[in-house]
Amino acid sequence: MDEYVCVTLKSHSGEGADAFNKRLIVFWSHMIRDQPDAYLHVYAETTRFESDADRVTRRYFVGTGAVEILQAELAVAGIDFDPIDVDDLYPKYEATPPEWFQIPH
Repeated sequence: MDEYVCVTLKSHSGEGADAFNKRLIVFWSHMIRDQPDAYLHVYAETTRFESDADRVTRRYFVGTGAVEILQAELAVAGIDFDPIDVDDLYPKYEATPPEWFQIPH
């Protein structure tokens, strides 16, 4: 069975959902072009943004094989994220609709 970690990406303080979404589109487009093997490990994303104080967040299920690359790419892109606990693993069956959207590859 495949195991995934939950990665929570965070907007800048005070940044709205629309602006954050635009940055995420740029980031994931970069990943598709420049890190396609790592992008294939991204299984699902939440269907809605969530709030965390004055920030907007979005969660992703990512295969453990791509965590290091993803962390490095997020840092370069200036996208904040919660610390990733590689020991807190989830089966793909926990990323189900309507809360999650499975990313077609």
